[in-house]
Amino acid sequence: MTALIIGADHAGYPMKEAIKPILANLGYEVEDIGPYDENSVDYPDFGDRVARAVAGGAFSRGILICGTGIGMSMVANRHPEIRAALCNDLFSAIMSRRHNDANILVMGGRVIGTALAGEIVRAWTETPFEGGRHADRLEKFCHCR
Repeated sequence: MTALIIGADHAGYPMKEAIKPILANLGYEVEDIGPYDENSVDYPDFGDRVARAVAGGAFSRGILICGTGIGMSMVANRHPEIRAALCNDLFSAIMSRRHNDANILVMGGRVIGTALAGEIVRAWTETPFEGGRHADRLEKFCHCR
């Protein structure tokens, strides 16, 4: 079973809880770093923890959810080796994996519904990286290949 780390803020908490069973059904062991309720928290704390865990190699992929996804994306992408992609539609989720080898999926809990979020998670986890010219392009900005 492959492990994946997930975190959110209070605005992303309901979506986080809704997609955890979907991830389990896809065969993922989910490491949930919180929050564990809808009490107000600071998104940078959770974005940083997930990004550090992925960048450090403890997990190959992670998921972050906040109100819009913008703040979590900004926090995660400050870390070397992180390619966090804000995906609130299926095409972006697929292309973030196929062409950019995104290792953190970010979604906006106040932007999309849980049904779409589940489809995005499924597409993102099942789409492989194409490599080739895309790996060459990644090397130009992240030295990650």
